[in-house]
Amino acid sequence: MNRKIALITGASRGLGKNAALHLVAQGVDIIGTYNSRADEAQALVAEIESLGGRAAMLQLDVGQSEHFAAFAFEVAKVLRSQFDREHFDFLINNAGIGMHANFVDTTVEQFDLLVNIHFKGPFFLTQNLLPLLNDGGRIINVSSGLARFSLPGYGAYAAMKGAMEVLTRYQAKELGARNISVNILAPGAIETDFGGGTVRDNAEVNKMVAGNTALGRAGRPDDIGAAIALLVAPGSQWINGQRIEASGGMFL
Repeated sequence: MNRKIALITGASRGLGKNAALHLVAQGVDIIGTYNSRADEAQALVAEIESLGGRAAMLQLDVGQSEHFAAFAFEVAKVLRSQFDREHFDFLINNAGIGMHANFVDTTVEQFDLLVNIHFKGPFFLTQNLLPLLNDGGRIINVSSGLARFSLPGYGAYAAMKGAMEVLTRYQAKELGARNISVNILAPGAIETDFGGGTVRDNAEVNKMVAGNTALGRAGRPDDIGAAIALLVAPGSQWINGQRIEASGGMFL
């Protein structure tokens, strides 16, 4: 029986890497993308192979949608050459960047960068990859707790995530004929290097997050990797078109 295959954008580090390792433990093989750190990408391939899984890493800048058709062609080649498959099963739109800028200070350049990476990117990447996604597959988009609660300086970033939450419902509706379920996971504040590693490295910020979270701590990468693995597990097929927040109960 063929193992399932997940395509994860931004898989070489942070939450994408953690999700990949959780999925491998669940018997899923990985096609991942990286932007610039080929060394980190190949290190993840080696780690996955040491765990008994298979993996391939492809370079992709999710902010450059003009390259998506060529990327889909490369994915098709990798599926055939390394996995002896024509299709993959799970698409996880994870890649992104953090940016802090108050509304009155946000520049057109900053706004366009966020649009290209966090909304236009996953919109058109998913569109280009749909012919390679199995019927009955899953799409997991990634939002943020900041689309529900408001912290100054994240207005543009959160607005892109809000747009993805709306898009997720439309994707679920329109792809239902292919039995593809689409959900969006919204992490809370997580101890990673995202956004300069503030939650992880700044003790005061970490304390503030813990003090405003029902479970009394900031999130950890394993909290999100495990949630992504849960959303593609066999028992979650009937969850569809939903925003699922994994924040430990932040700002309830």
